[in-house]
Amino acid sequence: MADCDVSMMSRALVLGRKGDPSPNPHVGALVADGDVVLGEGFHASAGLEHAELLALRAAGEAARGKTLYVTLEPCNHHGRTAPCVDAIIAAGIARVVIGCRDPNPNVEGGGVERLQSAGIEVLTGVMEAESQALIKPWTKYVTRGKSYLALKLGVSLDGRIATRSGASKWITSPESRARVQELRSAHDAVLIGIGTVLADDSRLTVRDVPGRNPIRVVVDSQLRLPVSSQLALTARQVPTCVVTTEVAPRAPADALEDLGIAVIRVPATAEGRCDVRELLKELAAREVVTVLCEGGAELAGSLLANALADELHVFVAPVLLGPRGRPGAVDWAGAETPADAPRIHPVRWELCGTDAYVSGPVCYPKKAARTPT
Repeated sequence: MADCDVSMMSRALVLGRKGDPSPNPHVGALVADGDVVLGEGFHASAGLEHAELLALRAAGEAARGKTLYVTLEPCNHHGRTAPCVDAIIAAGIARVVIGCRDPNPNVEGGGVERLQSAGIEVLTGVMEAESQALIKPWTKYVTRGKSYLALKLGVSLDGRIATRSGASKWITSPESRARVQELRSAHDAVLIGIGTVLADDSRLTVRDVPGRNPIRVVVDSQLRLPVSSQLALTARQVPTCVVTTEVAPRAPADALEDLGIAVIRVPATAEGRCDVRELLKELAAREVVTVLCEGGAELAGSLLANALADELHVFVAPVLLGPRGRPGAVDWAGAETPADAPRIHPVRWELCGTDAYVSGPVCYPKKAARTPT
């Protein structure tokens, strides 16, 4: 592997982080002659041309005999677009460098083999870990049939989410709140418990930053969502779902559906709550690849207790709310020892205004391991 290959793949990864291709994966590609980029592209949106095709078009005839760098194995099947391998072969590309192989078990695959059979040199596994990280949510979606779930928490230094009077606006800084808006716009859906809805009556829309509104999902086992709530009144403008149990009453479900809200029923747990594992399957079946959970404490606790959160995004404000403040952001029994506790690894720390922002994948130690999510 040449240094040039690493440099070009790094550029392809930067390109791949752009766009909003869900339910397709993020992919970046470029055509290069040595260290000179001739054309580049990224998969901007489902149904639009793939990154490889855009890079080839930008390079034009100059692509003949040159190298194509792509973060994900080029497709060899018909989907919303024609196979990328056909265009690569037709363009006269001499060499293809690939970040990672396609993990999708639902397609024929064979992109590498098809290219090799056409006489094209293929190198795989260049910056493989980074390329796999780029499509980590999509990989879970296509291999397990479940949405990838990120959990957002905002807390004081002593782990509280509100004062003893219940006041919670605003604990975190304006910069942290803007970052949360960016997180919302980067996910297909935002998930929240009914208790938080009743307390805040939020619209859960993207504000003050560019980006689309995610689908709004409320976990509501007893169908308590008021028809007068902001979520209900704006359901025809922003897609909204309520997840409830199979035994929840029909009448309130009908009233919500009349307002344009989709009611999804899942099995109930022994405690009568919605089975969150089934919820993630139901959302994936509706082409929701990524979900951002914004609370409340009971829902967050259920996600961590059942090892369902894939990522954590925690904003810690430099303020103390005291022992009589509202309970912490997570309501669960917790681990018996620190060694058993879920933790972020690898961890990213940064300042967000005056707050500490810690984020990264959640690791569940072997002692607390459960069925993979």
